[in-house]
Amino acid sequence: MKNFLTAAIVAATLGVAGAALAEYPEKPVSFIVPWPPGDLEDVLTRMIAEDFQNEYGVAAAVVNKPGGGGGPFPGAIEVASAPADGYTIGSFVPAVALIGHQIGIPELDPEKFDPVGIFLTYPFVIATSGDAPYSSMQELAAHAQQNEVVLGHFGDVLTPTQVTKALAKKMGFEWGADAAFDALDCNTLASGDADVINTTLQLILPCLDQIKVLVAITGERITKVPDTPTIGEIDSDLNIALWNGLFVTKDTPEDVRAKIAAVAQKTMMSERAQNVAAETGALVYWQDAAESAKVIEVDKATVARIDAILQ
Repeated sequence: MKNFLTAAIVAATLGVAGAALAEYPEKPVSFIVPWPPGDLEDVLTRMIAEDFQNEYGVAAAVVNKPGGGGGPFPGAIEVASAPADGYTIGSFVPAVALIGHQIGIPELDPEKFDPVGIFLTYPFVIATSGDAPYSSMQELAAHAQQNEVVLGHFGDVLTPTQVTKALAKKMGFEWGADAAFDALDCNTLASGDADVINTTLQLILPCLDQIKVLVAITGERITKVPDTPTIGEIDSDLNIALWNGLFVTKDTPEDVRAKIAAVAQKTMMSERAQNVAAETGALVYWQDAAESAKVIEVDKATVARIDAILQ
Protein backbone atom coordinates (compact mmCIF):
# COMPACT_ATOMS: atom_id res chain seq x y z
CA MET A 1 0.00 0.00 0.00
CA LYS A 2 2.84 2.34 0.89
CA ASN A 3 4.55 1.70 -2.46
CA PHE A 4 1.27 2.26 -4.27
CA LEU A 5 0.73 5.60 -2.55
CA THR A 6 4.30 6.68 -3.28
CA ALA A 7 3.90 5.80 -6.93
CA ALA A 8 0.62 7.67 -7.08
CA ILE A 9 2.14 10.78 -5.54
CA VAL A 10 5.08 10.70 -7.97
CA ALA A 11 2.74 10.23 -10.91
CA ALA A 12 0.55 13.09 -9.75
CA THR A 13 3.56 15.34 -9.24
CA LEU A 14 4.90 14.57 -12.69
CA GLY A 15 1.46 15.17 -14.14
CA VAL A 16 1.19 18.58 -12.53
CA ALA A 17 4.71 19.51 -13.64
CA GLY A 18 4.01 18.33 -17.17
CA ALA A 19 0.75 20.27 -17.29
CA ALA A 20 2.46 23.41 -16.03
CA LEU A 21 5.18 23.09 -18.64
CA ALA A 22 2.68 22.40 -21.40
CA GLU A 23 0.91 25.63 -20.54
CA TYR A 24 3.84 27.76 -21.74
CA PRO A 25 3.33 30.57 -22.32
CA GLU A 26 0.99 31.58 -19.51
CA LYS A 27 2.32 35.08 -18.79
CA PRO A 28 3.82 37.97 -20.78
CA VAL A 29 6.89 37.27 -22.90
CA SER A 30 9.66 39.78 -23.62
CA PHE A 31 11.87 39.81 -26.71
CA ILE A 32 15.01 41.77 -25.83
CA VAL A 33 16.62 43.76 -28.67
CA PRO A 34 19.92 45.35 -27.51
CA TRP A 35 19.65 48.24 -30.00
CA PRO A 36 17.40 51.28 -30.48
CA PRO A 37 14.08 50.84 -32.32
CA GLY A 38 13.90 51.06 -36.09
CA ASP A 39 16.51 48.78 -37.61
CA LEU A 40 15.80 45.42 -39.25
CA GLU A 41 16.21 43.23 -36.17
CA ASP A 42 13.75 45.45 -34.31
CA VAL A 43 11.19 45.50 -37.13
CA LEU A 44 11.26 41.71 -37.63
CA THR A 45 11.36 40.87 -33.93
CA ARG A 46 8.25 43.01 -33.44
CA MET A 47 6.53 40.93 -36.11
CA ILE A 48 7.49 37.77 -34.23
CA ALA A 49 6.20 39.22 -30.96
CA GLU A 50 2.90 40.20 -32.59
CA ASP A 51 2.44 36.73 -34.07
CA PHE A 52 3.45 35.11 -30.77
CA GLN A 53 0.76 37.09 -28.97
CA ASN A 54 -1.85 36.14 -31.56
CA GLU A 55 -0.84 32.48 -31.53
CA TYR A 56 -0.72 31.91 -27.77
CA GLY A 57 -3.03 34.60 -26.38
CA VAL A 58 -0.50 36.19 -24.01
CA ALA A 59 1.11 39.60 -24.15
CA ALA A 60 4.39 39.64 -26.05
CA ALA A 61 6.49 42.74 -26.62
CA VAL A 62 9.88 43.91 -27.80
CA VAL A 63 11.99 45.64 -25.16
CA ASN A 64 14.84 47.74 -26.58
CA LYS A 65 17.98 47.82 -24.42
CA PRO A 66 20.51 49.90 -26.39
CA GLY A 67 23.98 50.81 -25.27
CA GLY A 68 27.32 49.08 -24.92
CA GLY A 69 28.07 48.22 -28.54
CA GLY A 70 31.51 47.12 -27.35
CA GLY A 71 30.08 45.55 -24.22
CA PRO A 72 28.60 45.18 -21.65
CA PHE A 73 25.52 44.40 -23.80
CA PRO A 74 22.86 45.31 -21.20
CA GLY A 75 20.16 43.53 -23.21
CA ALA A 76 22.16 40.31 -23.27
CA ILE A 77 22.83 40.55 -19.55
CA GLU A 78 19.09 40.84 -18.93
CA VAL A 79 18.41 37.66 -20.91
CA ALA A 80 21.31 35.81 -19.26
CA SER A 81 20.12 36.83 -15.79
CA ALA A 82 16.46 35.84 -16.33
CA PRO A 83 15.07 32.39 -15.45
CA ALA A 84 15.56 29.76 -18.18
CA ASP A 85 11.84 29.51 -18.88
CA GLY A 86 11.37 31.13 -22.28
CA TYR A 87 9.76 34.32 -20.98
CA THR A 88 12.84 36.46 -21.76
CA ILE A 89 14.14 35.86 -25.29
CA GLY A 90 17.16 37.53 -26.87
CA SER A 91 17.22 38.87 -30.42
CA PHE A 92 20.98 39.02 -30.96
CA VAL A 93 23.70 39.66 -33.53
CA PRO A 94 26.79 37.38 -33.64
CA ALA A 95 28.96 39.35 -31.21
CA VAL A 96 26.72 38.46 -28.27
CA ALA A 97 26.78 34.74 -28.98
CA LEU A 98 30.32 34.48 -30.37
CA ILE A 99 32.40 36.64 -28.09
CA GLY A 100 30.17 38.06 -25.34
CA HIS A 101 31.67 35.58 -22.87
CA GLN A 102 35.26 36.48 -23.85
CA ILE A 103 35.41 40.23 -23.23
CA GLY A 104 35.26 40.47 -19.47
CA ILE A 105 31.49 40.49 -18.87
CA PRO A 106 30.95 38.24 -15.83
CA GLU A 107 27.22 37.84 -16.47
CA LEU A 108 27.93 36.30 -19.90
CA ASP A 109 30.75 33.98 -18.84
CA PRO A 110 30.74 31.05 -19.44
CA GLU A 111 28.65 30.95 -22.64
CA LYS A 112 25.02 31.46 -21.68
CA PHE A 113 23.00 31.18 -24.88
CA ASP A 114 21.73 28.63 -27.40
CA PRO A 115 20.21 29.64 -30.74
CA VAL A 116 16.51 29.05 -31.32
CA GLY A 117 17.10 30.07 -34.93
CA ILE A 118 18.64 32.70 -37.21
CA PHE A 119 16.17 34.77 -39.24
CA LEU A 120 18.00 37.72 -40.81
CA THR A 121 21.15 38.54 -42.74
CA TYR A 122 21.65 42.28 -42.68
CA PRO A 123 22.49 44.20 -45.86
CA PHE A 124 25.49 45.61 -43.98
CA VAL A 125 27.70 48.01 -45.90
CA ILE A 126 30.69 50.31 -45.74
CA ALA A 127 29.52 53.69 -47.05
CA THR A 128 30.75 57.25 -47.46
CA SER A 129 29.37 60.59 -48.61
CA GLY A 130 28.80 61.28 -52.28
CA ASP A 131 31.47 63.98 -52.41
CA ALA A 132 34.20 61.84 -50.83
CA PRO A 133 37.39 61.74 -52.97
CA TYR A 134 37.22 57.95 -53.26
CA SER A 135 34.68 55.55 -54.77
CA SER A 136 36.15 52.15 -53.93
CA MET A 137 38.09 50.52 -51.12
CA GLN A 138 41.24 50.66 -53.23
CA GLU A 139 40.84 54.43 -53.68
CA LEU A 140 40.00 54.82 -50.00
CA ALA A 141 43.18 52.93 -49.07
CA ALA A 142 45.31 55.27 -51.18
CA HIS A 143 43.56 58.36 -49.77
CA ALA A 144 43.84 57.18 -46.15
CA GLN A 145 47.60 56.74 -46.43
CA GLN A 146 47.88 60.52 -46.76
CA ASN A 147 44.75 61.74 -44.96
CA GLU A 148 42.91 61.05 -41.71
CA VAL A 149 39.67 59.14 -42.30
CA VAL A 150 37.22 58.68 -39.41
CA LEU A 151 35.19 55.46 -39.19
CA GLY A 152 31.78 55.32 -37.52
CA HIS A 153 30.46 51.96 -36.32
CA PHE A 154 28.00 50.35 -33.90
CA GLY A 155 30.66 48.98 -31.54
CA ASP A 156 34.28 47.94 -31.75
CA VAL A 157 33.73 44.23 -31.01
CA LEU A 158 30.91 43.80 -33.53
CA THR A 159 31.54 41.74 -36.65
CA PRO A 160 31.23 44.53 -39.28
CA THR A 161 33.61 46.77 -37.32
CA GLN A 162 36.18 44.05 -36.84
CA VAL A 163 36.10 42.94 -40.48
CA THR A 164 36.35 46.57 -41.66
CA LYS A 165 39.41 47.15 -39.51
CA ALA A 166 40.94 43.88 -40.68
CA LEU A 167 40.33 44.82 -44.32
CA ALA A 168 42.00 48.20 -43.79
CA LYS A 169 45.03 46.55 -42.25
CA LYS A 170 45.33 44.06 -45.11
CA MET A 171 45.01 46.92 -47.60
CA GLY A 172 47.85 48.83 -45.92
CA PHE A 173 46.11 51.66 -44.07
CA GLU A 174 44.75 52.54 -40.66
CA TRP A 175 41.67 54.54 -39.71
CA GLY A 176 42.64 57.96 -38.42
CA ALA A 177 40.04 57.58 -35.68
CA ASP A 178 36.89 55.59 -35.01
CA ALA A 179 33.86 55.94 -32.78
CA ALA A 180 30.75 53.97 -31.82
CA PHE A 181 27.26 55.40 -32.50
CA ASP A 182 23.81 54.17 -31.52
CA ALA A 183 22.55 55.31 -34.93
CA LEU A 184 24.42 55.48 -38.24
CA ASP A 185 22.38 57.04 -41.01
CA CYS A 186 22.33 59.82 -43.58
CA ASN A 187 22.75 62.46 -40.88
CA THR A 188 25.96 60.85 -39.62
CA LEU A 189 27.63 61.41 -42.98
CA ALA A 190 25.97 64.77 -43.71
CA SER A 191 27.07 66.19 -40.35
CA GLY A 192 30.65 65.03 -40.80
CA ASP A 193 30.58 63.03 -37.57
CA ALA A 194 32.26 60.23 -39.54
CA ASP A 195 33.80 60.03 -43.01
CA VAL A 196 33.00 56.34 -43.51
CA ILE A 197 30.33 54.32 -41.73
CA ASN A 198 29.43 50.68 -41.10
CA THR A 199 25.66 50.48 -41.20
CA THR A 200 22.71 48.64 -42.68
CA LEU A 201 21.51 49.72 -46.09
CA GLN A 202 18.04 50.31 -44.67
CA LEU A 203 19.28 53.21 -42.57
CA ILE A 204 20.78 55.05 -45.56
CA LEU A 205 18.13 54.27 -48.19
CA PRO A 206 16.65 57.81 -47.93
CA CYS A 207 19.94 59.28 -49.19
CA LEU A 208 21.19 56.40 -51.33
CA ASP A 209 21.53 58.68 -54.37
CA GLN A 210 23.74 61.05 -52.36
CA ILE A 211 26.25 58.55 -50.95
CA LYS A 212 28.70 55.90 -52.14
CA VAL A 213 28.48 52.29 -50.99
CA LEU A 214 31.99 50.87 -51.10
CA VAL A 215 31.54 47.29 -49.83
CA ALA A 216 28.72 44.94 -48.85
CA ILE A 217 29.54 42.92 -45.74
CA THR A 218 27.34 40.09 -46.95
CA GLY A 219 27.76 36.65 -48.48
CA GLU A 220 26.22 37.79 -51.76
CA ARG A 221 25.70 41.13 -53.49
CA ILE A 222 22.81 43.26 -52.31
CA THR A 223 20.07 43.67 -54.90
CA LYS A 224 19.63 47.37 -54.09
CA VAL A 225 23.31 48.09 -54.89
CA PRO A 226 24.23 45.30 -57.32
CA ASP A 227 27.47 46.92 -58.47
CA THR A 228 28.92 46.97 -54.96
CA PRO A 229 31.39 44.11 -54.29
CA THR A 230 31.05 41.89 -51.24
CA ILE A 231 33.73 41.65 -48.59
CA GLY A 232 34.55 38.14 -49.80
CA GLU A 233 35.10 39.39 -53.35
CA ILE A 234 37.68 41.85 -52.08
CA ASP A 235 39.33 39.38 -49.67
CA SER A 236 38.13 35.78 -49.36
CA ASP A 237 39.70 35.37 -45.90
CA LEU A 238 37.24 37.95 -44.57
CA ASN A 239 34.08 36.42 -46.03
CA ILE A 240 31.51 36.88 -43.27
CA ALA A 241 28.02 38.33 -42.91
CA LEU A 242 26.14 39.88 -40.04
CA TRP A 243 23.04 37.97 -38.99
CA ASN A 244 20.45 38.18 -36.22
CA GLY A 245 18.74 35.35 -34.39
CA LEU A 246 16.63 34.40 -31.40
CA PHE A 247 18.49 33.06 -28.38
CA VAL A 248 17.55 31.54 -25.03
CA THR A 249 19.66 30.46 -22.07
CA LYS A 250 21.02 26.94 -22.14
CA ASP A 251 18.66 25.37 -19.57
CA THR A 252 15.50 26.46 -21.40
CA PRO A 253 13.25 23.41 -22.00
CA GLU A 254 13.17 21.99 -25.53
CA ASP A 255 9.39 22.21 -25.89
CA VAL A 256 9.52 25.91 -24.97
CA ARG A 257 12.16 26.49 -27.63
CA ALA A 258 10.01 24.63 -30.14
CA LYS A 259 7.02 26.89 -29.49
CA ILE A 260 9.14 30.01 -29.97
CA ALA A 261 10.68 28.60 -33.16
CA ALA A 262 7.32 27.59 -34.63
CA VAL A 263 6.01 31.15 -34.45
CA ALA A 264 9.25 32.75 -35.66
CA GLN A 265 9.48 30.45 -38.69
CA LYS A 266 5.90 31.23 -39.66
CA THR A 267 6.55 34.95 -39.26
CA MET A 268 9.65 34.95 -41.45
CA MET A 269 7.83 33.16 -44.25
CA SER A 270 4.94 35.65 -44.12
CA GLU A 271 4.32 38.16 -46.87
CA ARG A 272 4.96 41.15 -44.63
CA ALA A 273 8.36 39.83 -43.54
CA GLN A 274 9.37 39.01 -47.10
CA ASN A 275 8.28 42.50 -48.12
CA VAL A 276 10.90 43.84 -45.69
CA ALA A 277 13.50 41.80 -47.56
CA ALA A 278 12.37 43.14 -50.92
CA GLU A 279 12.36 46.74 -49.71
CA THR A 280 15.71 46.73 -47.90
CA GLY A 281 17.93 44.16 -49.63
CA ALA A 282 18.08 42.06 -46.47
CA LEU A 283 17.77 38.27 -46.48
CA VAL A 284 14.82 37.16 -44.36
CA TYR A 285 14.43 33.42 -43.71
CA TRP A 286 14.34 30.83 -40.93
CA GLN A 287 17.34 28.66 -40.05
CA ASP A 288 16.65 26.11 -37.31
CA ALA A 289 18.69 25.66 -34.13
CA ALA A 290 20.98 22.93 -35.52
CA GLU A 291 21.84 24.85 -38.70
CA SER A 292 22.26 28.05 -36.72
CA ALA A 293 24.75 26.32 -34.41
CA LYS A 294 26.79 25.30 -37.49
CA VAL A 295 26.81 28.89 -38.75
CA ILE A 296 28.06 30.06 -35.37
CA GLU A 297 30.93 27.55 -35.43
CA VAL A 298 32.02 28.63 -38.94
CA ASP A 299 31.83 32.27 -37.92
CA LYS A 300 33.93 31.61 -34.83
CA ALA A 301 36.71 30.34 -37.11
CA THR A 302 36.43 33.42 -39.34
CA VAL A 303 36.42 35.71 -36.32
CA ALA A 304 39.59 33.96 -35.11
CA ARG A 305 41.27 34.79 -38.44
CA ILE A 306 40.13 38.39 -38.15
CA ASP A 307 41.47 38.58 -34.59
CA ALA A 308 44.85 37.26 -35.79
CA ILE A 309 45.00 39.97 -38.48
CA LEU A 310 44.24 42.66 -35.93
CA GLN A 311 46.89 41.55 -33.43
